[in-house]
Parts: sequence; structure tokens; C-alpha cells
Amino acid sequence: MIKDYSRFAINGIKNRKLRSWLTMIGIFIGITAVVSLISVSQGLQDSITAQFEMMGTDKIMIMPGGGEFFLAGYAESKLTDDDVRAIERVREIETAGGMLSKGTYIEFKGDRKYTFVSGIPTDDSMKIIEEMQQFEIERGRNLRQGDNSRIIIGHSVANGDVFDREVRLRDRIIINERSYTVVGIMKRIGNPPDDRSVIVTMDAAREIFDDDDLSVIIAKVRSGVEPNDVIDDLKRELRRSRGEREGEETFSVQTFDQLLERMNTVLGIVQAVLISIASISLVVGGVGIMNTMYTSVLERTKEIGIMKAIGAKNSDIMQIFLIEAGIYGLIGGAVGVLVGLGIAKGAEIAAAQVLGEGLLVAAFPLWLIFGALSFSFFIGIISGVAPARQASSLRPVDALRYE
Repeated sequence: MIKDYSRFAINGIKNRKLRSWLTMIGIFIGITAVVSLISVSQGLQDSITAQFEMMGTDKIMIMPGGGEFFLAGYAESKLTDDDVRAIERVREIETAGGMLSKGTYIEFKGDRKYTFVSGIPTDDSMKIIEEMQQFEIERGRNLRQGDNSRIIIGHSVANGDVFDREVRLRDRIIINERSYTVVGIMKRIGNPPDDRSVIVTMDAAREIFDDDDLSVIIAKVRSGVEPNDVIDDLKRELRRSRGEREGEETFSVQTFDQLLERMNTVLGIVQAVLISIASISLVVGGVGIMNTMYTSVLERTKEIGIMKAIGAKNSDIMQIFLIEAGIYGLIGGAVGVLVGLGIAKGAEIAAAQVLGEGLLVAAFPLWLIFGALSFSFFIGIISGVAPARQASSLRPVDALRYE
């Protein structure tokens, strides 16, 4: 019976091709927007999660400024080498290291550009800074102790994306009127600020900026220790070292898991807002289906009368029109899914060209595809309820006399 109803509904759609396609445009646009947005945002979320996993889940980040972590670093408070030593006094901490990073002008053969210069330690704590920043040398070598006149440059600096020409090993770059020799070139990280940055030793950074403070401290916990279990002890030791009371801290402490959770929450809110905006077109599409179904009822009033005259029940008539409305939604949704996935894949390719491979990979989970198709079918069904009810309530005599 359902098969016969579906065939009848599909024939009706085929007989009104132009109107049918115009009806499905609203659903098509809405599903396209929703699918592409979810695919890209889910891919971005997966990429961020992968980046944090690469940094390691055994680390804790300390930044100046109390309160919300995302606002940390903008306060008047500072981190110092004394804080690093205090952190290393915590029994569960294996090692800790700080980094000093600020924006400044760099010059190469008369070409002057603004970028970030970061000072990193050259002792045993260098490794955890490199893991967090994902530094990896592509050409040349890493910095060593005493390399205060040598630098490492990011991939974009070396390949002509910052200056008008490429920068090679042993070239010299001027920073704050001091000349530094390039001894290493980093692999592409995928994060534009990092790829455009310059790395110097901590001593060199303090000379450049005339600043002994630290922008961030990274602490690595001992093997088998959960970072979340260390936070209270770490905060207590820092408060004692800095002479601060609980609740009045001028520093922020976060594990990478906590930071990832907050970032995912922010991404989730942004995703929800964008999808809500895109869903407006689904409402418009539903209204279009409803309007088309009302027109279809008027055009087929005599057919409805004939069907009722030969024994069709009200429920039969209602099912026919509900199936037709659902098919409108389903076809519009199917086209929208295909186009949405294409747009998401295009965004992935564009991101790969600009940011590098692997930073943004569009996600195409099965739940997204089947969910979009089911939702579009459901929208069609809901939009067809009122017209279908009107069709099923027609009296056979009145329907047969309709002109």
C-alpha cells in the first residue's frame, strides 16, 4: 500500500517539475548550509583535539593574570624565573620551562616586517617548549646554549611569505638593531603566527625586549601522574612563593584537557548559533512545501473525489499527501547534503593551500548525512500535515463537483 502511495506521490511531483524544484530550493539551501557548517566545524574541532594530543596531555600551562584563562596574559602581573623554580619544587612536576614572546619589527636586506619573536630556554626544559609549540627543524639545526646571536625562523619567513625574498641558512636578520644569523628553519606548523615567527634564545630575547619576565610557563608532570591532580599543589606553591592569598592569585593555571574543553565549548556555541541562522532557510523551505501542497490539493480535488467514491478512506488520502510532502523534503535534503559536503571539502582544500595540510580536515560522519536526510524528510512531513488534513476532509460529492 505504501509503495502505491509513494508511486502516486512521485508521479504528481514529476508532472509539476518546475514547481517541484522551486519548492525544494528552500530545503536544499538550508540543508546545504547546515551540513557544510557542521562538517567544517566538526573537522576543526577534531583538528584542535589532535593538535592538543600532539602537544601532550602531561603538561600544565601557567600564564600571568587571574580569572578566566582566555583573558590571562593581559594583566599587569608577571611571571618570572622564580615562578619556574617554585613550580619545579612541586613533587609531581618533572620539569618546567618558560617562554618570552612579543611582537616586534625584524629586517632582512632593507625589508622591514612586524612579527613575533619568541625566546626559549636552551637547557633541559627546551624539549617541553618545543613539544607544546610543535617546533621541528626542517633545515639546519636547533639552538644551543650560548647561541645568543643565532636564530631559528618559521617556514613562512624562510619561503618568502613574510619578506619579498626567501631567507636561507646563514643569512642575517636584524632585530632591534642587532644582527642574528639564521641557523635553523622550522617545518610548517600550520598556524600562521607560528610559521611567521622567529625563535631566539631566552638570553637573546631578554636583550631584545629589555624584559626579564616570562609570557608563559609550561610544566611537565612525572610519568603516571594526572595533571588535574597536581593543580592544587602547584597553585599552593605559587601562592606561597609570590606571597598571594587564595582567591587573589595573579596567575592562571590550566591543564591542556581543561583548555581543550573550554575551546570545544566555545566552538559548540558558535556552531549552534551558525546552524540556528542557517536553519531559517529550512523554515522558509517548509513554508514553500506547505504552499505547494495546498496548490496540489486544489488541483487534484476531483481526483480526491474519485478516490473517495471508489472506497479510499480519509487516512489513505492523508498518507498520499504526507508522503508527497516528505519526498519534497527528502529530495531537497539529498541535494543539499551533496552540495554541503562539496562545499566543506572545498573549504578543506582552500585551508590546505593557505594553512598547510592537515590543519583543517572536513568531517563527514554518517550521523550527519543520515541526520540531515531524516530531518529534511521530517520537515516535509510536518509542512504537509495541514494540506493533507484538508485533502482528507473533503466530501466526495463536493470534490467531484469541483471545477
